[in-house]
Amino acid sequence: MELLAYAIIGGILYGIFFSLIGIGLNLIFGVMRIINLAHGQFIVLGGYAAWIVSRHFGFNPLWGVPLSIACAVVIGYPLYYAVVPRLQRSGDPEMLSFILFFGIGQMLEALTGLAFGADQRSLPSEALGSGNIGLLGQQFPDSWWVAAAFSLAAIVGLYLYFAHTKLGYATRAIMANRDEALATGISVNRVSVIAFVAGLALAGTAGVFLPYLLGSVSPDLGNELTTTSFAIVIIGSLGNPLGTVIGGLVFGLGTMLMQTYYSSWSNLVPYVLLLIIVLIRPTGLLGKAVRNA
Repeated sequence: MELLAYAIIGGILYGIFFSLIGIGLNLIFGVMRIINLAHGQFIVLGGYAAWIVSRHFGFNPLWGVPLSIACAVVIGYPLYYAVVPRLQRSGDPEMLSFILFFGIGQMLEALTGLAFGADQRSLPSEALGSGNIGLLGQQFPDSWWVAAAFSLAAIVGLYLYFAHTKLGYATRAIMANRDEALATGISVNRVSVIAFVAGLALAGTAGVFLPYLLGSVSPDLGNELTTTSFAIVIIGSLGNPLGTVIGGLVFGLGTMLMQTYYSSWSNLVPYVLLLIIVLIRPTGLLGKAVRNA
C-alpha cells in the first residue's frame, strides 16, 4: 500500500507538471489548427533559460520563468507573422505545419547545441528547496512540489483567461468556429498571435522545471518532449487546451505506477496509453471533437 500511495501522489505531481508541458501545444492547435512540432525545442529553451540565470548570474532558477516569457514574446511575434498567416491561407495548414515546424525544431536544436554544447546541464538541487515534503507518509522533493505549484498556477491562469476576459471569450469563439468568429467581427489575427505567443511562453515555463523533474536538460530532448506532449494532448482532447490537464494526469499516474512496479517498461507508457485511448475514444477522454475548418 505504501508503494501504491507513493505512485499515486507522485503521479499527480508529475501529471500536473506534464499538463503544463502539453497545454501550449494544444492551445496553438486549438486556435490555429497548426501542429507545432518545434514545441519540445521551446521547452528545452526554457530549461536553458533557467540554467543561464543560475549558472551565469547566480540567480534562483525561477527567474528563468520571466526570461522564458520574454523570449517567447521576442521570438513568437516575428515567427507568427513570418509563417502562420501563410500556413492558414494554404489548402492544408495541418500538414504544412508538420513540415515547417519540424524544420524549425531541427534548426532550434542545432542552434541550441552550438550555443550550449551537447552535454547535459543540471541545476542546483537546493535552489528550489533542499528537503522533502511529506503527504500521507510519503516524501517527495521540494522541487517536485514547486514545479507542480507553478504548473497549477499557470493552468488556473489560462482557465481564468478563457472564462473571465474578453480575449479569452474571443479565443474560445475562434476555437469553436474560426469563420463564424471572423464574421462576428472578432480580430482573429490579433487573438491568434496572442495565443501563439502564450503557447510558447507556457512551453518555456515548463522547461524551467525540466531539469528537476527529468534530472537535466540537453539539446536532443526536444523531439522526445514533443512526442510526449502530443500523446498527452491526444489522451485529453485535441483542440481543447484544458483537456490537456486530464491527459497529463493520466500520463503522470501511468508513468509513476509503471516506474514503481515495472520500471523497465515505463518508457512505453505514453505510447500504450495513446493507442488505448485512440482505439476506445478517438476524440480523447473528454470526447470533444475538433472543429471543422
